[in-house]
Amino acid sequence: MGRAAKPNISICYDFDGTLIRGNMHENSFLPEIGTSADEFWDKVKERAHQHDMDEVLAYMQLMIEGAKRAEKPYTREALVEHGKKLDLFPGVEGWFGSINAYCKDIGAKVEHFVISSGLQEMIEGSGIAKEFQHVFASGFRFDANGVPDFPARAVNYTTKTQYLFRINKGIVNSWDNEQINRFTPEDKRPRPFSRMIYIGDGETDVPAMKMVNYQGGYSVAVYPPKEPGRRRTKIEVARQRTAEQLVRDNRAQFVVEADYRCEGPVYRVVKMLLRRIVDEYKLRMNLNAR
Repeated sequence: MGRAAKPNISICYDFDGTLIRGNMHENSFLPEIGTSADEFWDKVKERAHQHDMDEVLAYMQLMIEGAKRAEKPYTREALVEHGKKLDLFPGVEGWFGSINAYCKDIGAKVEHFVISSGLQEMIEGSGIAKEFQHVFASGFRFDANGVPDFPARAVNYTTKTQYLFRINKGIVNSWDNEQINRFTPEDKRPRPFSRMIYIGDGETDVPAMKMVNYQGGYSVAVYPPKEPGRRRTKIEVARQRTAEQLVRDNRAQFVVEADYRCEGPVYRVVKMLLRRIVDEYKLRMNLNAR
């Protein structure tokens, strides 16, 4: 495909609180080991503080300890099974097909990426894993029996920016540091920041959002939607306030309910951004052709 013929667009998603309700650990894993979400996350903060430890590594360690204490399996297979029980926001399952079709209609190619502090193995178990070009997430190294023996990746709020650069430079792995550190002119990078949309839900997405904004891309903050017959929790209301504050603080450019149904709030905003990206690309190509 010639670069002038069809612009490529990258949509990058946080996962927990962005595509699914709450954190992935809370859907089935924490109930299985008999621990409440509040108790678990309090322990994560305590462990991190006690050992001057990254909170992502702290939760990964506490998951292993909790499963062992409850005598529940903690293997790659078990984590994938937990991923099948994630609570997707309305419309997420049909979202990717709708966006892909819209991009085809307007003459663009779109790729979807995840950059998450959650566990890659759980994301792989979800019904939407096949929709992503690549998943950058925290995860374990597993032994021959599928049992975790060491953390492989810990993706926190600052390292998310590293993965945006990997996407920008066409590096779909976590290990190639030589290529990511090598100078590459902007016009030679396969996935320009100016054609990138980042969708997240909270303060852990701030560095990624600010960097995408600074580089000429777009950022969207989402919050749990109001749904008929379901009352939002205090935590969900607080998440809305956080998302709205991101816009007021110039971290995110847009804020909408996490309703991904066709012609829903997220769809309308992202469709507008996709059209803008394509129109700007065509204008630039026409000016360069003169």
